Amino acid sequence: MGTDKQKPTSKGQAWFCTTGLPSDIVIEVDEMCFHLHKFPLMSKSRKLHQLIKEQETSNPAVSTETEHKDEEQDENEDQIELHINLSDFPGSSESFEIAAKFCYGVKIEVSSTNVVSLRCAAEYLEMTEDYSEDNLISKTERFFTQSVLRSIKESIKTLTSCESIMSLAESLNIPQRCIDSIAARASSADPSLFGWPMNEGSIEVRTSNQILWNGIDTGARKKSNRSINAESWFEDLAFLSLPLYNRVISAMKDRDLSSEMIESLLISYARKSVPGISRSTRKQTSNSIATEAEQRELLETLIMNMPLEKSSRSSTAARHLFGLLRTANILNVSEGSRTILEKKIAWKLEQASLDDLLIPSYSYLIETLYDVDCIERILKYFLENLRERSANEMDGGDVEEEEAIVGSPVMLVGKLIDGYLSEIASDANLKPQKFIDLAIALPDQARSFDDGLYRAVDVYLKAHPTVTEEEREKISGVMDCQKLTLEACTHAAQNERLPLRAVVQVLFFEQLQLRHAIAGSLLAATSDHQDSPLPACVLQLEHHQENVDHHLHNNTWKAAIRENQVLRLDMDSMRSRVHELERECSTMKKVIHKFDVAVGSSSSGGWRNTISKKFGCKFKTQVCDSHERAVVENRKGSSHQRQKSL
Repeated sequence: MGTDKQKPTSKGQAWFCTTGLPSDIVIEVDEMCFHLHKFPLMSKSRKLHQLIKEQETSNPAVSTETEHKDEEQDENEDQIELHINLSDFPGSSESFEIAAKFCYGVKIEVSSTNVVSLRCAAEYLEMTEDYSEDNLISKTERFFTQSVLRSIKESIKTLTSCESIMSLAESLNIPQRCIDSIAARASSADPSLFGWPMNEGSIEVRTSNQILWNGIDTGARKKSNRSINAESWFEDLAFLSLPLYNRVISAMKDRDLSSEMIESLLISYARKSVPGISRSTRKQTSNSIATEAEQRELLETLIMNMPLEKSSRSSTAARHLFGLLRTANILNVSEGSRTILEKKIAWKLEQASLDDLLIPSYSYLIETLYDVDCIERILKYFLENLRERSANEMDGGDVEEEEAIVGSPVMLVGKLIDGYLSEIASDANLKPQKFIDLAIALPDQARSFDDGLYRAVDVYLKAHPTVTEEEREKISGVMDCQKLTLEACTHAAQNERLPLRAVVQVLFFEQLQLRHAIAGSLLAATSDHQDSPLPACVLQLEHHQENVDHHLHNNTWKAAIRENQVLRLDMDSMRSRVHELERECSTMKKVIHKFDVAVGSSSSGGWRNTISKKFGCKFKTQVCDSHERAVVENRKGSSHQRQKSL
């Protein structure tokens, strides 16, 4: 049987059956005219048989006999006797063409993409098994049951093809059977396959799949069949319409699929449908929703369907949740949807990067460049989760294990927040109190050292030179000077932007650290290489000294340590002596002032003469003079004596 397509009519195309016999019926479907023969159609389709009989009955002038025509009637030789218009035919003209070929006995190809349209066409044309043996309904049902429903990928393709003929497909229960098959096979699938959508690419299978060039690893990896199947699985599912997708997710929830898997599916669908969620896919895809209102509705629906279980172990990367939150802010989704996202982000905040936290402020009500209020809320949820986790672990009984579990995430978040503070500190519109609130939100154990916090404070004071002295005190008070390293202390001691009180505290704790470092070094040098537990600060400073002076000889290092120890002790002794002399001078001045008031001064130096007569002593012009040269000589002599003693 041959076929031919032409465009002779104003209605559309024409399809001819070139069997060598003239056509005796034309059937119009979707602006396509099919020139066919009555007998093959009537042998397979009860509906066409009835329509043809009705037309023949209603029009007795129509005759099926063949008349010989002479050469003058060549133009009318192909005159059609019957014309049927199937305006309500489900599907396209391609489906009717395949059904017509089946009526002629031509072998047809049934696939997962056309089985629904063929099944609906067969139902419409009443091509049942009762009417004709081995008919089209039984053929499509057999393929649907044995091929489509046994594969999750084929079920998704078939479900996608139901969109155009949903009403008839629903009456045949085809979409629901596909959804049940997808949910059932997803529940039994390998969970490792579901990491792909959250990894910006295919799954990396840990096998020898390197791509080599002249024996050198190029860094590229071959895609295994397993990863390709995972890609197709999610790509096909993301092309469903939102109503069908919601039905699939509901069926998966009914089968108790893991919340991590459902969350991954929802985010994968959002990335395919709403442009801009993933920074690597900014362009609009073929199934992207055009209008902003539709995008908002889709995003809110997906967020509301996300599992509410509190878990930080889901396969969804934090950056994808931040991408959803960024897009949600742009589309101005509801407050409830935004809160759900922020709480889910809080459960895996330690996995985020600094770039994730830099969410621009899209509202004209926010003066700052970045949405600091959003990060404050996320941090608040994180701390609430931390307290809950800590309470649960404490109920378990092992306090040390609880501290280890809680300590690691909070320290990662502390480092993250310090970096965020350094980034937003240069914003001229960032208020001091907002900076302070975010800096002191974390507990003390979140920071082992406050160097990152000091850097943020320094950037803020540099970018805001007009803050008052009181605000400078408050801003500098967010950092603990005892947690600054030696490098940070050295920088802070010379920082003119810090208030005087902060500089004094830095100098004090710097001297304290040096004193502990020297004491620890002496203890280590005189311990005859015996292992003994040392304070944490001593171990830290010893490690710092090893990194800086590891090329120096041990004997030279020990001698320098001893000399520094002696000098430090002499300086401390001299400082205390100077304080004592100052106190004595102050006392003497008070006594002299009392004598001056009581006796009076009739002439220059009169009170001095009176005291000299009473006590038999003479006063020099300088009551309290430390005599720098004598002090230096005394210090050198004392140092020499101590070196001999050591």
